[in-house]
Amino acid sequence: MHVAVLGAGYAGVGAVRELEDRLPEDVDLTLIDERETHLVQHLVHRVVREPDLADELTIPLSELTDRATHRQAHVTGLDPDAGEIEFANSSFSYDVGVLCLGARTAFFGLPGIEEHATPLKRLEHAERIREEFERVPDDGRVFVCGAGLSGIQIAGELAALGRDRETPPAVVLLEQKDRVAPAFPEAFGRAVADELESQGVTVRTGATVTGADGDAVELESGEDLAYDQLLWTGGITGGEAMVGERPSVQSNLRLGERTFAAGDAVSVVDADGERAPASAQTAVRQADVAATNAVRLVDYRQDGSGFEPRYERYRHDSLGWVVSVGDGTVARVGGSVLRGSAARAVKTTVAAGYLGQLGAVESAAAYVREQFDH
Repeated sequence: MHVAVLGAGYAGVGAVRELEDRLPEDVDLTLIDERETHLVQHLVHRVVREPDLADELTIPLSELTDRATHRQAHVTGLDPDAGEIEFANSSFSYDVGVLCLGARTAFFGLPGIEEHATPLKRLEHAERIREEFERVPDDGRVFVCGAGLSGIQIAGELAALGRDRETPPAVVLLEQKDRVAPAFPEAFGRAVADELESQGVTVRTGATVTGADGDAVELESGEDLAYDQLLWTGGITGGEAMVGERPSVQSNLRLGERTFAAGDAVSVVDADGERAPASAQTAVRQADVAATNAVRLVDYRQDGSGFEPRYERYRHDSLGWVVSVGDGTVARVGGSVLRGSAARAVKTTVAAGYLGQLGAVESAAAYVREQFDH
């Protein structure tokens, strides 16, 4: 019997660590990812201002796994019913799998956007954003397209980075909906908008981007906005293995006869019939359900008799939300929305707690020190 976990992001690492503890000893376990490290992605925006933090946000997979074998490969195709994985020049079969390949930035086919706008998914993106910003003149304009959490955070970082200049470049956050953080509670969004303003970010809502060239970003209204730097945080889509789609799965996270799925790779309808948001918190909690159900399917297939097991169901019950905005932070805990030092303490605790949970104690300590140095 062979179990495979595809992807080593939040969901993948969470799933493989659960499976290592709970699978029978005679079951082989393979973790497949094209990289050798796990990236703490929700903190990548901090690398724009703190390049040295990059080392603390990449954790070798060898330090996170015990019995699992890591196969370093890029997945190009998947048959979740047959348990067949395609690589560039080879293939791989599994008996039970957990898909956690994450998502790619969605450019929605808008002309010129992928060519001219920089996304924020990897450390190399953060490094490129910093290099591009350093070339922006003091009277220049930077546009960030998309006011979800990633857009909010990178706009805040750039505004803070620009404050070191005598005349900071203008940082403008464009959002097609009528408010920032549109996927989150309205009170949280209002607090985020206030924090953005206090940090020097200009927000334009109702601004639908339709394309860009090397000089300007185009709006649906017909307006052309000249820019010196253009960033795109306007959404996500499925990876190559999923043919650019994020398939919808129900609360048992079943994607196929042999496969469960978690994290940004899929769109999950939870046990209450609600669409779960794409976030690190969501991925981590779905990983536990996916691993539980994978173990139950393994037991059923090994036993070879009786009815198929009853599977756990994922229910999205948010623990709260937290977002950094330059040197400010906004957090929603329970029914309360926090700003200032209380919110920053929540952010630091959550981030350090995740690193500590992975066993990356030195990285957790370095992150906490970096927060207090700001």
